[in-house]
Amino acid sequence: MQAKRLLIWTLVTVFVLAIASFMVTYTVRFTEAAVVTTFGQAGEDAQAKQAGLHWKLPYPFQSVTKYDTRMRYVQTKLETQQTRDNKQIILEAYCLWRVKDPMRFFKRFSIAGERAADHYREAETRLNGMLRSAMSSTSAYSLGELFPSSGQTSQLDRLESDILAAMTRSTDLTAEGAQRLDDFGIEIVQVGITRIQFPSDTTTAVIERMSASRKKLVTEIEEQGKAEADRITGGARANADRIMAFAEQRGQEIRAQGDRDSAQYLALMSANPELAKFLRHLDTMRETLAGKVTLILSDQTPGLQLVNPRALRNLMPGQIPAMTTQTEPANEGGNIGGAR
Repeated sequence: MQAKRLLIWTLVTVFVLAIASFMVTYTVRFTEAAVVTTFGQAGEDAQAKQAGLHWKLPYPFQSVTKYDTRMRYVQTKLETQQTRDNKQIILEAYCLWRVKDPMRFFKRFSIAGERAADHYREAETRLNGMLRSAMSSTSAYSLGELFPSSGQTSQLDRLESDILAAMTRSTDLTAEGAQRLDDFGIEIVQVGITRIQFPSDTTTAVIERMSASRKKLVTEIEEQGKAEADRITGGARANADRIMAFAEQRGQEIRAQGDRDSAQYLALMSANPELAKFLRHLDTMRETLAGKVTLILSDQTPGLQLVNPRALRNLMPGQIPAMTTQTEPANEGGNIGGAR
């Protein structure tokens, strides 16, 4: 009986201690920051708690509000904006933000409710209004700068940077006066444009401008092609003229050299015409009888007169055989046959 009573008291004690520890401790995750308030107020000496296990007085003396310090997302609805050249475009933008200073964030948005979700909702409402107001930076750019022709750089990145700068500089009127985002404990991480639409009249203007740009591009390409063709044709003609001039000059040089060489040989042949005829006959015989052929020719055939016995008859040493012989009666000479 006593053992059972001891077990009951032990369980009650453990339960009470668990409830008490839950009431006087709290845990902050590494992605969170906590603000401890006393009777719902964050005094001047209050500090935001970072990740870890912390102590506090039990409720209702103290309460803890935890904020997720990771980035959050706000997106506007489609808004009609006017460009510098009075064209209408419809933009949808977003911004990424996070709680930078949990204590300032709590002081500025705790009036929206007791929960952190209420504070987020109030902050996003204000950020949405600031973002819509900052989108008026579109008026600093023309439609052609935002959507340029091929080969040019779009200014949409600069527009996004201008919207971010406008949000950072913007102020929000509160009961305490004009305040910036830093006073709210908020940091804007990124601003971007998610969607762009055109009204019908703007769409027509964009199509006409793109068509004109394409026509201009086609004209430029055609002109470049013609210029390149002229350059290639001119270069080919210049090369052809240069080659023809070189060939003509070279031909003249070869003809001149041939004339000089032939003049030398003609001079030698003129000095000794019999020797020239003799050498010519030898060349003819060498060329004619170079292969295995059988010929039946007259001994009076030019070039074959050396085979006539009469050509060598009574030939003195050092004397050149005469290449012209008188035709004798048939019983003293006749046709010859040779084979090789």
